[in-house]
Amino acid sequence: MGSQDDIRQKLLGKFREVTADRLEKIGAGLLALERGDAGEAGAEVARELHTLKGEARMLGFSGLAQVVHAAEDVLRALPSGPSAAAGARVQALLEACDAVPPLLDGPPDGGEAAQGLAARLKAAAAGAPSPTPAPTPTPTATVPPTATATPAVTPTPSSAATANAMAAAAARRARAGEAKSSRRLELRAPTGSIRVDVDRLDEIAALSGDLLVEGARAEGRSRELAALLARWSRLADRFAALTAPGVRDVPALAGRIDDDVHLLRSDTFRFLRRHSDAVSAVHGQMAHLAERVGSARLLPLAGILAGFPRAARDLAREQGKEVECEVKGGEAGVDKAILLSLNDPLVHLVRNAVDHGLEAPADRERAGKPRAGRLVITARIEGDQLALSVEDDGRGLDPERLRAVALARALAPAAQLAAMAPQALHELIFLPGFSTREAAGEISGRGVGLDVVRRKTVELGGSAVVESEPGRFTRFTLRVPQSLALMKVLLLRLGEDVYGVPASDVESVGRLDPAAVTEVAGVRALRLRDRLVPIVALGPLLGLDGGPRQRRPAVVFLTHGADAAALAVDGLAGEREVAVKACGAFLDGARFVSGAAALEDGRVALLLSTPELIAAARRTQAPLPDAPAAGRRRLRVLLVDDSAIAREAEAALLRALGHEVEEAVDGEDGWRRLAAGQHQLLVTDVQMPVLDGIGLTRRVKGSPRLARLPVVVLSSLSAPEDRRRGLDAGADAYLVKGDLDAALLAQTVERLCGAGT
Repeated sequence: MGSQDDIRQKLLGKFREVTADRLEKIGAGLLALERGDAGEAGAEVARELHTLKGEARMLGFSGLAQVVHAAEDVLRALPSGPSAAAGARVQALLEACDAVPPLLDGPPDGGEAAQGLAARLKAAAAGAPSPTPAPTPTPTATVPPTATATPAVTPTPSSAATANAMAAAAARRARAGEAKSSRRLELRAPTGSIRVDVDRLDEIAALSGDLLVEGARAEGRSRELAALLARWSRLADRFAALTAPGVRDVPALAGRIDDDVHLLRSDTFRFLRRHSDAVSAVHGQMAHLAERVGSARLLPLAGILAGFPRAARDLAREQGKEVECEVKGGEAGVDKAILLSLNDPLVHLVRNAVDHGLEAPADRERAGKPRAGRLVITARIEGDQLALSVEDDGRGLDPERLRAVALARALAPAAQLAAMAPQALHELIFLPGFSTREAAGEISGRGVGLDVVRRKTVELGGSAVVESEPGRFTRFTLRVPQSLALMKVLLLRLGEDVYGVPASDVESVGRLDPAAVTEVAGVRALRLRDRLVPIVALGPLLGLDGGPRQRRPAVVFLTHGADAAALAVDGLAGEREVAVKACGAFLDGARFVSGAAALEDGRVALLLSTPELIAAARRTQAPLPDAPAAGRRRLRVLLVDDSAIAREAEAALLRALGHEVEEAVDGEDGWRRLAAGQHQLLVTDVQMPVLDGIGLTRRVKGSPRLARLPVVVLSSLSAPEDRRRGLDAGADAYLVKGDLDAALLAQTVERLCGAGT
């Protein structure tokens, strides 16, 4: 018996780890069965339960084996297809999964906990009401007077017993509530050890052996170098002796010195060639070893993602909602340090999606949606970065609601909020203290969460962005380095200083042609692959200098999702793979800085955050006009432009004038929106894909319903023939983007629509 206990103790750690993996697979299969997606799910759950029962019996956990056997009976009793009976049995199995890990810390027979759990499972299999679990024994304790708001009285024996019983019951409820709350979003994080494939370890070991051999060879080269230096020293002595007074047979001595010089030079060149080859080989081996070690540190995201479907389901059930949570890309690998840091942001996003994003089943049916909300967590590798998105098909973000909350909490002036595009309004939710929930609940509403999500991702050298469409979806995307060990960066020069940006965010580099710079509503922009992007000088943006010293400075085009910007810098210092270090206390919280890296020449390059740089470039624009007068007529304007930066700048001017702006990305999109809505003004660009502005204007003026709609063509084309084309198509006004300002736009709108006071 003692030997079996010894075996159990030796294998207990491994058994716990394997059991946790099996429980995750069982839980995922049960959720699939509950949704009615039978397929292989039922067979896989049965296999995992059967294997777990066998392992438990082998290790002497008879109580656990009894529980798993009862769970198999419940699984066999599951009816096909979703139903109340199936839901009750699945819930019993899921609760059993939660109760299994504590059994591994108890006695082998499981005690009363295993017996009670097996009894509840047998009742679930038979379809009978589940027996009430026995209360946890609680020691009797006298309730302190401060524990209640009623005046303290001296209790009689019976009242004391009642009070103690009530205290014990309250304590049990509190413990149960805490356990339930912690289980709701408690996700299993990796332990201090990681699993590494044996073949990968063999490769690392082989590389380490090669490096040991190179180390021995380096010692031999060190001795060879010492011998060469000694020979050079003896040669110097001979030169000194040659010039000393009284030396005889100078020609013979000079000849020997000349022979030694030729021989030494030849040996030195051979040594230098061998040493250079060896250094190059060692550098390649070290890079290969660093890559393999970094790869070995990568853990599959499934380790933390597997618990989210169950957590989302339980959270939704508590709120009377239904959710189908799907995880994609769990096989993607990520550095263990990042994996641990991602847990809290993902928990916040899942909680936010269920609590804020998804509607109640009845509301979803009224909106023409399925009763069950859909929540999709997707992981994918983009270059050397990991992209994690959490998307729900719920109510989306309401721009007007965001404006109202921001105004009520004094987060921005009214004029600035009125001019903000929807994407800029979405960014408000990342501000500390921002919440659209009027009253704080158990889950959210305290204004804490999304600011933590962004802060933690930025601390990892990443970014957090949100996309949303009212009534359709909300998608949060976190981008972080796949590994904290190494990252490819492009090094930028500002004077003598060096800065780095992630190479994966660099679209292209080049030289700035001043004639190519245009201005759209106060924003300096440059064309990148048929779209305008804002351009800023990096030095002034960082508050370091007045800008590039050259007339044609180097330009770096950065992209992040759908956003882009161009940075003017003094020069480029090449692309490197660097070890990323966290910033010290001196730079902690500095704008744009996400990390640092030591370079081979001893300098330190600060690594800059691409999303922050792009956001700052987009904000660098001419001042907005004053807030609109109270009596100004508010128009519903459709703005059509394929350039995101131009659209944002033009929409900001229109909103600052007090108008409601709907945006379209090309003429065809604009035509669909005109057909589906009611608009008082159309503002359109000319050069666009699919359907250009001239074609859109002709369609509008040829439509009986829209013929009287005022049309303003807003284009960068300023030639007289271009203006004539626009006016001939039926446009009521033709404005040039380079000449556009708030006053000219206001005068045009007032002339066409009478939008003044």
